[in-house]
Amino acid sequence: MPLNSMTGFARVEGASGAARWHWELRSVNGKGLDARFRLPFGLDRLDARLRAELARQLRRGNCQITLTMDRGAEASPLRINRDALHTVVEAVAELRRTMETSPPRPEGILALKGVLENAEDVEETEEERAALDEALVASFTEAVSALARARAEEGAKLETVLSGQIDLVEKLTASAASSPAASPEALKARLAAQVSELLGASPALPEDRLVQEAAILATKADIREELDRLTAHVAQARELLASDEPVGRRFDFLTQEFNREANTLCSKAADVSLTRIGLELKAVIDQFREQIQNVE
Repeated sequence: MPLNSMTGFARVEGASGAARWHWELRSVNGKGLDARFRLPFGLDRLDARLRAELARQLRRGNCQITLTMDRGAEASPLRINRDALHTVVEAVAELRRTMETSPPRPEGILALKGVLENAEDVEETEEERAALDEALVASFTEAVSALARARAEEGAKLETVLSGQIDLVEKLTASAASSPAASPEALKARLAAQVSELLGASPALPEDRLVQEAAILATKADIREELDRLTAHVAQARELLASDEPVGRRFDFLTQEFNREANTLCSKAADVSLTRIGLELKAVIDQFREQIQNVE
């Protein structure tokens, strides 16, 4: 299963009755799942359902979600309020029974306030509102799925980059292990020279202090532990790449461990070649760290 990136974009259109809309979803990297919705007035009632659907499909990322709606530009902007019309007609009939008057003209009746009203001002029925809500949530689910696919495609590209960087860390670790400066003979010679300096110190060091200093020098000169840990970290990184679970946070922690070993290797290096390898390791690990910031 490829890695999922936290970077992606999706746009999905939907319709219900006369209403038309489109969702736009954008996501970038984030420590957790943070969603910011921009919904038309009155649709904040869907907030909880939308967030639950987003969390069902995504684990991490900062998401910007925008819903743009057109509630019926093709429909007639006006409609007759039949209850108001009936009231007016009954009032006119009653008036004509009590006094002699000519019948009103239709345009005069329609001009009365409340007889004609904007279609957008008519309150939705519960059934219409429920149907619209379901259609909006369904198209949002489709949009989140499209965003998840986009993030997976980006993650597949990211996996290739990370795999190459892990290979390079392994190669540099092997180079450090095979460096002449890291050989047991070189370590013994360097340690012997340092101990000789301690023996020639003036005033002479006490025997117990000499043993202590020699042990410290031996520890500082030996980089085998750092190389072993780097090798173990490379194996763990490959396991994370093959995992079916979101691994961004674990990669972040592992990168810190990589960097710690590279720093120690540089501090222990008593040879230019080892120092150069350590610096190259630090550069690759830093690039690796930048890339994994986008891993879900």
